[in-house]
Amino acid sequence: MTQQHTTTPSSVWNKVEGLGFGGDYNPEQWPVSVRLEDLELMREAGVNFLSVGIFSWALLEPSEGTYDFGWLDEVMDNLADIGVKVALATATAAPPAWLVRKHPEILPVTADGTVLGPGSRRHYTPSSSAYRRYAAGITRVLAERYKDHPALALWHVDNELGCHISEFHGEEDAAAFRVWLERRYGSIDALNASWGTAFWSQSYGSFAEIMPPSAAPSTLNPGQQLDFQRFSSWALTDYYHCLVAILREVTPEIPCTTNLMASSATKSMDYFAWAKDLDVIANDHYLVAADPERHIELAFSADLTRGIAGGHPWILMEHSTSAVNWQPRNQPKMPGEMQRNSLAHVARGADAVMFFQWRQSFAGSEKFHSAMVPHGGRDTRVWREVVELGAALKRLEPVRGSRVRSRAAIVFDYEAWWAAEIDSKPSIDVKYLDLLRAFHRALFLRGISVDLVHPSDSLEGYDLVLVCTLYAVSDRNAATIAGAAAAGATVLVSYFSGVVDMQDHVRLGGYPGAFRDLLGVRVEEFHPLLAGSQLKLSDGTVSSVWSEHVHLAGAEAVQTFTEYPLEGVPSLTRRAVGSGAAWYLATFPDRDGIESILDTLLDESGVAPVADADPGVELVRRTSDDGHSFLFAINHTRSAAAVAATGTDLLTGAPFSGSVAAGAVAVVAEG
Repeated sequence: MTQQHTTTPSSVWNKVEGLGFGGDYNPEQWPVSVRLEDLELMREAGVNFLSVGIFSWALLEPSEGTYDFGWLDEVMDNLADIGVKVALATATAAPPAWLVRKHPEILPVTADGTVLGPGSRRHYTPSSSAYRRYAAGITRVLAERYKDHPALALWHVDNELGCHISEFHGEEDAAAFRVWLERRYGSIDALNASWGTAFWSQSYGSFAEIMPPSAAPSTLNPGQQLDFQRFSSWALTDYYHCLVAILREVTPEIPCTTNLMASSATKSMDYFAWAKDLDVIANDHYLVAADPERHIELAFSADLTRGIAGGHPWILMEHSTSAVNWQPRNQPKMPGEMQRNSLAHVARGADAVMFFQWRQSFAGSEKFHSAMVPHGGRDTRVWREVVELGAALKRLEPVRGSRVRSRAAIVFDYEAWWAAEIDSKPSIDVKYLDLLRAFHRALFLRGISVDLVHPSDSLEGYDLVLVCTLYAVSDRNAATIAGAAAAGATVLVSYFSGVVDMQDHVRLGGYPGAFRDLLGVRVEEFHPLLAGSQLKLSDGTVSSVWSEHVHLAGAEAVQTFTEYPLEGVPSLTRRAVGSGAAWYLATFPDRDGIESILDTLLDESGVAPVADADPGVELVRRTSDDGHSFLFAINHTRSAAAVAATGTDLLTGAPFSGSVAAGAVAVVAEG
């Protein structure tokens, strides 16, 4: 699993009792009278953890070198008095107007040359030397001032790095890209070989000739595009390192993090690469109201966050109590949905539940974004549910520090995602996440927990490994996957996997390249389907998006295509490998097909649900190091549902009845 910084992930909780509960607190938006009322409401709700100062730079440093910490001193002292711990932000997520006026070169530039101006947030490029200098300055002043404050428990570095814009094309960005490339390749000849610049007369004579990818007459060099995505992800973490170095110098005992946005919508940052530099993983997650299965996307996001955290507990730094403000139609959460969402994150590894934000703003772009304290105050459904959630989390204190232990894994790699979706591929309909999420959904519906793991992670202990659309893979990581099958796991590899190496060079000799020997198949030619087309398969199901001309080379056909021009050609194969098996899926089955294939894989691998339950119940088990287990049963239906479990329901304190009420949650301390 991915290794963390030397501070252990659990150490962040040494100063926070039980599970963390709270949210972004922006007291600078409110007068003292409201801030004093906040203290009483926090006690009522059971808040014990808050993020403070995220967007406060302009107030903390109203002009260059002039500081005003009076309001923040008061807030930190008051929070300490009521036992609330603070994730104190570096306040660098939005530069103040005076800084933009003095150094307009800090503003981000897009690929078409547009300069993005102030008036919003995140209006800086992480490679700007001026911005780094000023951001480092305010960070050091904050660290020195609050290093011994009793409320300080965590440093919240910047905020949602890469949000809104994650690739930067200004002069300093181009210079930083060239330095990064020279460090990566060592010589211009090595870069030319990696990028395949002999094609279209793109060869470079020196690194000075290279620019970031920009608007061009036709498709851009895929090696350049892939490296620019790698660089862009790195540049944001390099900026993070700039600030963290100061915090670790001044406050070495205080852990540091930044809030990720791990979900099915965030592609641009390689969070597995980021993880080693975060003392504890923190994530923000928001539902898409229009998605009827938004609770399944939430589970995917939480499982991905747990994978990034190497299986350790993590922080849900932001989610919403009800509606957000940035979707086309901002539907509120249904009654009980906030608790189901919150406890679903806890079930999947979160040891803190936090929201944006504590008190709903009365002005600004996010004034219609829900909060813990809504515009209507205490006499609202949202506030009552917030208080109920605080009480529930207090009862779940025994869960803290326990972990989800899965027997199934899905391999997940941001670099493969980037490479698979660069232009000029066989089909624009092949999307990296589609098949991966289809299998994740099917596992979710069966009550089977699954870890999302990086291909460089150890696969030891997993009985079922799913490798979906892993277009780019290194020899070493391909060998790790093959080794899992040899060691006894059931491994399924899908179409468009192993096709290229990590330089996006095609592996010659027949697809699926890196996995050809493992799978015992050779693909002669891809046959992507036209939009709306389907193929009938020999088991009676249908597929879409993709097909290919597969030849058996040691594997056996389990399923075949039935239509011209691939009639009788294998669509699903199996090969015995060591004490395990390697399966190959050459098409994208419909939901019935996914369900059928998964059932076969589960039977072979012996992976089973964590418990039996009626349909519509989300099931996850967390287990502590001392052997205590906690079964989370989350009923997403509007009818009572049976769950086969015995023990004490921590939320009620009573023996579990075997039934979960409509829209409710049970957390059963088993045994």
